[in-house]
This record gives sequence, structure tokens and C-alpha cells, in this order.
Amino acid sequence: MQTHDAARAPHPGGAPGRRSRTGTRGGPGRKALAILATLALASTLAACGGGDDDESADGKIRLTVATFNEFGYEDLITEYNEMQDEVVVEQKKAGQANEHQDNLYTKLAAGSGLSDIEAIEVDWLAALMQQSDAFVDLSDPEVEGRWLDWKTEAATTDDGKLIGYGTDVGPQALCYRADLFEKAGLPTDREEVAKRFTTWDDYFEAGSEFVEKVPDAVWYDSSGATAQAMINQTQYTFEDEDDNVIAADNPDVKRIFDTVTSYSEQGLSTRLPQWEEDWVSSFQKDAFATMACPGWMLGVIEGNSEGVEGWDVAGVFPGGPGVWGGSYLTVPEQGEHQEEAIALAKWLTAPEQQAKAYTAKATFPSQVEALEDPVVAESKREFFNNAPVGQILVQQAKAIEFIPYKGPKFADINTAFQQAIQRVDEGQESPDEAWESFLADVERLG
Repeated sequence: MQTHDAARAPHPGGAPGRRSRTGTRGGPGRKALAILATLALASTLAACGGGDDDESADGKIRLTVATFNEFGYEDLITEYNEMQDEVVVEQKKAGQANEHQDNLYTKLAAGSGLSDIEAIEVDWLAALMQQSDAFVDLSDPEVEGRWLDWKTEAATTDDGKLIGYGTDVGPQALCYRADLFEKAGLPTDREEVAKRFTTWDDYFEAGSEFVEKVPDAVWYDSSGATAQAMINQTQYTFEDEDDNVIAADNPDVKRIFDTVTSYSEQGLSTRLPQWEEDWVSSFQKDAFATMACPGWMLGVIEGNSEGVEGWDVAGVFPGGPGVWGGSYLTVPEQGEHQEEAIALAKWLTAPEQQAKAYTAKATFPSQVEALEDPVVAESKREFFNNAPVGQILVQQAKAIEFIPYKGPKFADINTAFQQAIQRVDEGQESPDEAWESFLADVERLG
């Protein structure tokens, strides 16, 4: 819920505010991996539950749910507590993903102190799957088929253990300024836009046309974010399925780098990193016309664009579907009340509850039945010209075939990749120089 993968501000798995502000919603870096490396030792320690107080004052079992950003659980937890005679649930909510992640890794390594349910970001999966013994197996015939296939597969070990129940997901669509499109003579109707921008070539060619006709604006919000969106369409970028580093030799990585740096030099990018102050203020300056738009980004755009008119959403993404962000609920083996925690996690991630969470905080569901719920599928967003965002995002989510693989070194390599792109944007290095610097970073990272 929101990465920001770069950072998704107000959304849960993936919404910004919860990521490393580089374009990757905060996957585990070297420090986190070092902490995780101690889990084998920690697993031999006596588990001591999710905290010092496992019972409430009235004798009920006390369960804690640790989340970050916005999962939309406040009213749901109140509802659940009203249904229970033996259990009382408390939510522990971190403001940002990095804060939550640090706490998660530290207490995993310590062998105690975690909540009964811990939310995790999709970008942390690769590292946590290597320590799957630290989590309860949540596989259950009762929930088979509940989620989109790729959502479940990403959290399932080779031997069939499911370590997380899916919460939200970030299917990518295209957000655009219809008023700026009109100035450039481009189609403004969202259906026509969807027909026009099916490939990256179409998208960048239109961008070149746009900047010639509208000299006061550029085509997209950020080179790094555009690169991240393209990475999200690639199953293996920096590492293969066996965690071998392939970044230096993968033609897709070089293609993405060459594409975004070339078009940035042609004036299509703001050259601003997402989530920085200048990027935030650019929404108020009519500075750009388009941006990659995973579902959680809608709230970010609306918040940054208060008073600005002209935004719309098209049911397309250049080059095909992609997913940016999303989260899971896990049950750590440390907990003393695993049966009750599993029941709660199962309830919170049921389609009915996820439709309610979507209404509360626009956390787009990953559950098959929730995608058919009129509350989700028929939802519209007035700010975006009353766009049928539910229909658009359901369409985009169903078209996704995989979650990009992000192995243990993904975060560090992606940071180096983003930094190389930014050095070109800032004029510190030429594209060739920045690419060579990136290759040196990859070699150093091993």
C-alpha cells in the first residue's frame, strides 16, 4: 500500500509517505538485510508474544495490528471489536513505511516484540521470504482464490507456504491534464487518450509534440518516476529469480535508462525527483501534463493540486499493465495468539472489508470479489473530471500478469539507478558517464 517505491504519500502499501523517496517504495537495503541475517539465530530464542501485555484490563485477549500510512482499518477495527467477546484489537500505526520497516526488522531479529499482525510492503517480500520461518503459514482452503493470482503467488514460498494475506495493490493508469492537452492539440477525451498511448513510443512521440506546442510545460513529472513505472512492467530487472545480479547485462535496464535520459535531455521531464518539495509545488505551476498513476497516486495528485482544474485519468498505461506498490498482512511466529491473529487477518482482508477500506482511504483492493463490488467497480472521482476510477483500475488490475521481482539487492541497485538518472537530469554527468557510474555501483554492490 502502498510503496512511495518511490514513495506513495497517503496510501497504505505503496502510497507515498511510506517509501524511500527515490522511486522505489522502500525495499530492504544493506542495513535491513544485515538485521534479517540474524533471524536464524533469533528463531532459536523463546518467543514472547507481541508485547508485554497480552490481555486487556477486562481479561480479553489483546491483539495488536501494526500498519503504516493509510490502510483504512480504523472503522473496521472498531467493527471487529464490537463483534468479539474474547478479543480486543488495537492498531499501531506508523506514519511512514520506513519507520514501520525498521521496527519490523529489528524485532524480527530480536525474536520478540512484534505485533500479532504485521503489515508488510510488497518491496520487502524478497528479503522476508528468505526468512519465511519467522511467519505463520496462512494457507487455508477457505481463502483459496480470494486474491488475484499474482498477488498470492508473490507471497507464496516454493514449498507452498503463504506468508501474507493481500491487502491493497497499485495498478498503473495514466493521469493527465486535459486542459494542457487541449493547448497542444492532443485528444482530451479519456477514451481517445487510452487509444493514443498504448505504447511507450506513442507516449514519448506525443511528448515531443507537446513540448513544442506548450513551451511553458513539460510532458511528465519525473524522470525517475517514469523509469520506475517502466521497471514495474518488467518481471526481472536487476536480479533474476535466483537472486543473481543481472542489472549490468539486462538489455531492459539499459533501454529504460537510455529512454528516460534521452527524453529528459529533449525537455520532456521536469527533472525533479518525486516527493521533493519542488516536485510537490510543481503541481500548482502547470509544470507538466502527464504522470504514472497507480491507484494510490490519485490522492497524492488531488492533495498537491488543490485549486487546480483539468486533471483526468485514462484507462491505459504505455507499454502495457504494471503494478506499483501494494501490501500484505502477516502473522509473526513470535505471537502467543496466532489462531486469533489469523482469524483477524482473514477478516480484515476479506472482500467485504476491503471494499470498506477502499471507501475509507482509497486503498485499491487485490481481492477478486472486491473488484466486482459496486462500491469499488462503480466508484468515480470528482476531482478527475468525475472519472470512473473504479472501472479503470479494475481493468488495469485484471490485466496484470506478475509482480516485478525485487530480490534482496533490488533496493540498493535501484537507488543507484535512480541516482544515475538524477545526475543526468541535474547536468552532473552525461548519459554515458552516468551509465558507467551505475555499472561501477552495481559491481561494488556485488
